[in-house]
Amino acid sequence: MLPFVRCLLLVLALLGAAGLAVAEPTTAPPDSSRVRQAHRRVVFQFDQRYSLLQGQTVGINGLKLGVEWRGRLRTGLGLYFLSTGVPTNAPVPEFIPPGTEDKVRFRYAALYGEYVVVGTPRWEVSLPVQAGLGRYYIRYQYPDGTFYRTPKRNIWLIEPTIGGHMRVFRWVGLGAGVGYRQALLTADKLEDDISGVVFYGRVKLFLGDFIKVVRGHERLFSQRGLRRRDHQPRP
Repeated sequence: MLPFVRCLLLVLALLGAAGLAVAEPTTAPPDSSRVRQAHRRVVFQFDQRYSLLQGQTVGINGLKLGVEWRGRLRTGLGLYFLSTGVPTNAPVPEFIPPGTEDKVRFRYAALYGEYVVVGTPRWEVSLPVQAGLGRYYIRYQYPDGTFYRTPKRNIWLIEPTIGGHMRVFRWVGLGAGVGYRQALLTADKLEDDISGVVFYGRVKLFLGDFIKVVRGHERLFSQRGLRRRDHQPRP
């Protein structure tokens, strides 16, 4: 296993242990409409993104684990890998026969930070930024079906995005986001092949709120907790 993956798994375990030892929830001021969470909590996410690379839409699959502080700041680590190869403009070695298909593939680990600019019971808009280190290689598939793969090399990436979601009900929401991935310092000068616009759309399940709704025997498709008056002081 690669050294950076070993380190990632170790830090993820430490983050999980730290997040499980959360403090008691704080009490929000009666007139606050902003979401107030516990002092800190563990956040986990399947992160499916898409990019326009070399005129193709390709998927990038990922897992993120981190810690959230007071519903405003999230930090953690993620693992990503390209689900499909991307055609490359890298120079073709002389021994590669004509008609060969060449594609670049990569995977990387990333540190991320995310600040919630707008955080109400119904809406959230945030600014995530992540920086990663990974490995990439070029896969050449010959006309006869056999293939050759180049040695793996390092790749650095930085990815700023803006995203948000709207809760349809207390326990489920719809989200979307857009950003840009910039590759840096690749040995084969493949920055333009791997860099590109990033976008996503997702359905978000808020598991903690779903459990509270079920345990409290509340209406599953209620707007309770999402309206401003639910967070205003009672006369």
